Amino acid sequence: MARRKKIYEGKAKILYEGPEPGTIVQYFKDDATAFNAEKKDVIDGKGVLNNRLSEFFMTGLTQIGVPNHFIRRLNMREQLVRNCEIVPLEVIVRNYAAGTMSKRLGIAEGTQLPRPIVEYCYKDDSLGDPLVTEEHIAAFGWASQQDMDDILSLALRVNDFMSGVMLAVGIRLVDFKIEIGRIFDGDYQRLIVADEISPDGCRLWDIETGQKLDKDVFRRDLGSLTDAYSEVARRLGVLPKSNVTKPTLIN
Repeated sequence: MARRKKIYEGKAKILYEGPEPGTIVQYFKDDATAFNAEKKDVIDGKGVLNNRLSEFFMTGLTQIGVPNHFIRRLNMREQLVRNCEIVPLEVIVRNYAAGTMSKRLGIAEGTQLPRPIVEYCYKDDSLGDPLVTEEHIAAFGWASQQDMDDILSLALRVNDFMSGVMLAVGIRLVDFKIEIGRIFDGDYQRLIVADEISPDGCRLWDIETGQKLDKDVFRRDLGSLTDAYSEVARRLGVLPKSNVTKPTLIN
């Protein structure tokens, strides 16, 4: 079999040319990073869990009519997705104060916000993905006003879906980030949810105990990241409840 052409390698994924025009194969790595990659490790099985969890969330979004890039899962570490032009923004939705918001505004972690707050960060690792306003986005041409209206709508719809899914399994969706892609049909442009949705990009707390089930486990040295992600997967039915902590790495 001919070796696939690598398009891009990031901190958590590798992108390859897809088998069909307009597609990409997204490979989930076991690498874990935090603090703009100042802290790094390899967590056995993390990529498998994130692949399965992202498939679960993207499929759910498709079922409720939220457009996204997911086509199908290919194996335990890869999925086929639509090729799209990524808007250079991280879109963050916050339901409770935590992380940088708590530090920036002096709000205690876990404080429920009056309403979901959507923030935007400019995607540039060398700058530390700085927080930006809609004025910056418009001035530098990263997205139009219509794009921003559509991005806000997509972000809040994802939040409604994710919050409900998590609440049903006893998990509080504190915050999450998504990326948005542009796809073109002739002169017509559409915005879709892209990249991934997984515990790597969410804060997930057990409602009863407050236990963290997300990448803060790695950031703050709170235990096994694989155990945390496996617990989320088990509660959502992505892994059977009797499954061992580390998923079996088979196709």
